[in-house]
Formats: sequence, C-alpha cells, structure tokens
Amino acid sequence: MTSTLFLIFEILGTVAFAVSGALVGISKKMDIFGIIVLAVSVAVGGGIIRDLILGSTPPSAFVDPSYALLAAVCAVVFCFPFVQRLLAKHKAFGDRVFLVMDTLGLASFAVVGVQTAYSLYPEASFFLPAFAGVVTGVGGGVIRDVFAGEVPGIFVRQFYASAVIAGSVLCVLLWNLLGSAAASAVCMLSVVLLRFFAERYHWPLVHPK
Repeated sequence: MTSTLFLIFEILGTVAFAVSGALVGISKKMDIFGIIVLAVSVAVGGGIIRDLILGSTPPSAFVDPSYALLAAVCAVVFCFPFVQRLLAKHKAFGDRVFLVMDTLGLASFAVVGVQTAYSLYPEASFFLPAFAGVVTGVGGGVIRDVFAGEVPGIFVRQFYASAVIAGSVLCVLLWNLLGSAAASAVCMLSVVLLRFFAERYHWPLVHPK
C-alpha cells in the first residue's frame, strides 16, 4: 500500500470516528470538554491499543499528535450551537450520520491495523495482522461507549465486531494474492456492506435464552 493511500485511510478513519464520538457526547448532553475527550478517545484509542500489543511504543498517537488534534477540531465543529440545533431538530438525520461515520471509521481503521501489523512484522502469521485490524477498528468504539456509560457496541450491536472481523480476515487473506491496495478496498467494502445491510434488514446474532 502506498504511503498516500495509507494516509487517506488514517485521515478518513480519524474524522469518521471523531464525528461519531462527538455525536455520542452531544446525545449524552456533555459539555464541550467531554465531547472533545470522547471524540479524541474514539479516534486514537484503537490505534493506541494496537501499538501496545504490537510493541510499538510510545504509541504513534503520542509521537504524532496531529490525528488527535484533527479529532478535536472535528469535535469543536459539532459544538457550534447551529450544528446542535440542527441535530436536535433532525434526530433521524443525526442517527444516520452516526451510522455512516461509525461504519467508515470501523472499515478504515481495520485496514490501518492490518497495514501497521505488516509494516512492523512483514513475515507475520495470519492471526497477528487480522487481530490488529479488529483491535484498531473496534478499540476506540469500546472506549467511547465505556466513557459514555453504555455497554460497548461490540457486545450488543448487530454485526459491529462481526463486520470488522470479516473485513480484516478478508484483507489478510487477499493481501499477498491481490496486493495491499486491492485487499484494502475489499476490506472497506465488506465492512461497509455488512454493517449497512445488517442495520437495514436487522440481521440478528444469536442470543442465549
């Protein structure tokens, strides 16, 4: 994967997750500080967990704070009164924005996680890059939900973690067969389609009785 394409995925994931964090903070009636903390946490949290697991310390979020700053700026934009009035007036629209941004964040960071694992461990077995993709994708969302006082979505939301697992596995399987760019595109598309179809048609996961 070219450095430019990797950068695009990182920026897309950061902005998408930052917006999702800001929307959750607004829905919880947090103040501007809480909204920013939530947005930054979800945007860089998964990457921090991934880097610690991969032994890349200090995590890149602390070495290069530009992504945290980008997330904070996105959060501030959503703190403007006219934006909050728009979201309050059109709740269904806000819910759709959250779904789109959260899904794009999941898909983008799954790719980033796989790429990061391969860049550090080129000869890694199947499990390591796939796991790195999953952790990078869902880690920030877990932190966001815990901070917001919710049960993390990976435990209760339809095809949340499942979509990221499927996308990360496909990405790793196709990495050497099709090349990193094509594998990344397949990962993005599979996560997005699985998440959207699951929400649209209410695909359930099995719940114990």
